[in-house]
Amino acid sequence: MNGGEKIASVLVERGVRFLFTLCGGHISPILVGAKARGIRVVDVRHEVDAVFAADAVFRLTGVPGVAAVTAGPGVTNTITAIKNAQLAQSAVVLLGGAAATLLKGRGALQDIEQMPLIQPHVKWAASASTVRELVPMLEKAFDVARSGVPGPVFLECPIDLLYDEPLVRQWYGASSKGGGLAGTALRLYLRRHAAKVFAGAGKVAVSPPRSIPPPPPERGDARKAAARLRKAKRPVLVLGGQLLLSSPTREKAGELAKAVAAIGAPVYLAGGARGLLGPGHPLQLRHKRREALREADLVLLAGIPNDFRLDYGKHISRKAFLISVNRSEQDLRMNRKPDLGVHADPGLLLREMAAIGGGDWADWLGTLRARDQEREREIDRQATIPGERINPIHLCREIDRALAPESVIVADGGDFVATAAYTLSPRAPLSWLDPGVFGTLGVGGGFALGAKLCRPDADVWIIYGDGSAAYSLAEFDTFVRHGLPVIAVVGNDAGWTQIAREQIEILKDDVGTVLARTDYHKVAEGYGGRGLLLEKGADVPAVLAEAVKIARGGAPVLINAHLDKTEFRKGSISM
Repeated sequence: MNGGEKIASVLVERGVRFLFTLCGGHISPILVGAKARGIRVVDVRHEVDAVFAADAVFRLTGVPGVAAVTAGPGVTNTITAIKNAQLAQSAVVLLGGAAATLLKGRGALQDIEQMPLIQPHVKWAASASTVRELVPMLEKAFDVARSGVPGPVFLECPIDLLYDEPLVRQWYGASSKGGGLAGTALRLYLRRHAAKVFAGAGKVAVSPPRSIPPPPPERGDARKAAARLRKAKRPVLVLGGQLLLSSPTREKAGELAKAVAAIGAPVYLAGGARGLLGPGHPLQLRHKRREALREADLVLLAGIPNDFRLDYGKHISRKAFLISVNRSEQDLRMNRKPDLGVHADPGLLLREMAAIGGGDWADWLGTLRARDQEREREIDRQATIPGERINPIHLCREIDRALAPESVIVADGGDFVATAAYTLSPRAPLSWLDPGVFGTLGVGGGFALGAKLCRPDADVWIIYGDGSAAYSLAEFDTFVRHGLPVIAVVGNDAGWTQIAREQIEILKDDVGTVLARTDYHKVAEGYGGRGLLLEKGADVPAVLAEAVKIARGGAPVLINAHLDKTEFRKGSISM
């Protein structure tokens, strides 16, 4: 086997089903080797989307997602998605091409110093220098990506380690033509270098994957947390996406949901934890979280730090007993030291607490539920406000009604997506994908690509802002070529509205925030998909139904929804 085939063999052994890529001669043997071994090679239109797709695969399956990109600009194009995966704690394995070991630093095609560029944004990075190193290095990459706090890793694969040995030796020989003593010395050097590169390559075997259990709580942690919880009169649980790392399948996530329900305390879900309890669960609250945290006498943060989302811990009353459980020791104590800190997997701690026993806080829950219902009535009222075009709240309400039990929602945008986050109810665990704490725009095409491959029978919805849509709209070409019928809804209000709201109010200028009402539906059609124009609120249910019918018939479809401006929410200037 050549180096590319050896890499493919490791991928198969690690349970990888999809390899995301944008082709390049530096990495071609990896792609061909993967295809030959039954891995589905999915080629995208931008390398960043290959990594976003790999990120989505990990979030929905627990198996590290894998992307392979060519050297130089291929690697640099992935940096945003790699950083997003790092901050979202997603295990992604990035394979990067590189110039031949013999030619690094000598002006070869796409030869740059990749390691210093990518090392700050990954858990682990290495560059192979011989063929025999490829297998053990890649196996280590998978282990590091999954252990502790999951995250992205990078393996640099020089081109001369991936192709067949006779061809590489031929390449070396072609560069050493010439006579005389200098030519003879060069040929000798090249033969020795080739011998070093390929020495022992045939003796390395692929090892079975190593079991990496989630980090458990220390003995007594669950008992202490459960005892404090039972004493509380106004507890609140805030559950983040890290909670699901130990429950990467729908079945395990369902078991976790039962444990949360058994604890019995009011719950707010954040990020990837959305949908954990399904729609309309009596313990789940969606609105007025800040007020609840300020009134609570006990707050349990599971898999979420005190970052800007909780105003660096200021949302939580100083009188409240704070329990924090997190795989990351840094996140555990970020901005505020907990009264009880548990450095462990949050899902395991909640399961142990549920086994000890929960409590009943009906009066407190009733107070919070009344606030939630009041806010829902206000949202319903705002959804009926008429305008020249479509009320975005009304549109989101109708999308929510159109969601099937098997649906995955991909959130990619600012103002419209923030509205959707308040109004859409994910139907099940592992059915909501947003960028995470980095707030990255452009995840839509890649996330939807990975989601539809993992859940081929599910309706996959991309909720786009018109600003973010342009980042990955070209992936409609990928959806068409690979037969992946997703549904995209572009909330087209002709602007970067989330920024414009406060920029105009504070600085009295809309510079840089104005867009056109672009025909995004025609762009989708140009890539081979279907496009629907939606301009009137009365047409929303029929157009959504038609989009679902088109997607279930096998074609990706985009709805270009012309929105009115609303005062539903403020902007997002964040300090």
